[in-house]
Amino acid sequence: MKKALCVGINSYPSLPLSGCIKDATCVSRLLEKNGDESPNFDVRLETDTASKSRLKDLISILFSGDCDTALFYFSGHGFINEIGGYIVTPDFKRYDEGVSMHEILILANESKIKDKIIILDCCHSGFMGNISKDANTASLSGGLSILTASKDTESAIEINGHGVFTNLLLEALNGGAADIRGHVTPGSVYAFIDQSLGPWDQRPVFKTNVTRFTSLRTVVPQVPTETLSELVKFFPSTTDKFLLDPSFEYTNSSGVTHKVIKPYATKEHVVIFKKLQQLQSVGLVVPYGAKHMYFAAMKSKACKLTALGRHYWQLVKEKRI
Repeated sequence: MKKALCVGINSYPSLPLSGCIKDATCVSRLLEKNGDESPNFDVRLETDTASKSRLKDLISILFSGDCDTALFYFSGHGFINEIGGYIVTPDFKRYDEGVSMHEILILANESKIKDKIIILDCCHSGFMGNISKDANTASLSGGLSILTASKDTESAIEINGHGVFTNLLLEALNGGAADIRGHVTPGSVYAFIDQSLGPWDQRPVFKTNVTRFTSLRTVVPQVPTETLSELVKFFPSTTDKFLLDPSFEYTNSSGVTHKVIKPYATKEHVVIFKKLQQLQSVGLVVPYGAKHMYFAAMKSKACKLTALGRHYWQLVKEKRI
């Protein structure tokens, strides 16, 4: 079982925001279902949570129990002072600005839930997981990952009423950060956002203590699992090359009005070649002896595995796919 709490706060009395509720709503909708519309997280969306006590109670409930995964997303104001860092609530007062990031860390660290993910889109959010003024350590318990919009010294930028970080997060969850099998993980989300922001932009922060990455969401894979599983069939070893000839190219058919050569396309070879071209499109296979797969076939050359292809070959061989 997987559960998520998505919080967006716009209505701050003196410093209102405009895009946080929309961002939290969009994140919650994506987390609820995978790309194939199958159920994913059981999401609770909270908007304009009025008080510190209410928000802290919701976070405490999220990290209680013993489900497989719990995810906390927050979009709103963040604040840091000489005491620590806070996600700000509308009832903020001096030295009581909201829920302490250190308290959130304690709740997550002490949780029995296997995988805990904290995602903060607020100013100074990189303070999450730092050493607290009143604690000797800020270690992350096993299974905990933290992804924040900015470093502890930086602001989180809004453009046209939307958080820059959350816009990239949504793109990542939509498949931009998916691996070849369609899995989106906290690590791949961070890599996607990190590569999308330049050195002069706000810098995302990723902290984790995991032995495996949980899948935040799955999308339609770039290559069907059935095709990936045939890697070991096409290439008996990682150094083998798959020999091609014109019979693999479907346009090399007597039914096509251009010059064709023997051996003519066969249905069996065309099916295999289309799969090899799919594998090439995601960087697992490259032509050998020619610049393009078409010419590798028409000139009776070959194709071979890339480094990434060898990695997935090994996964198939070890029955991990």
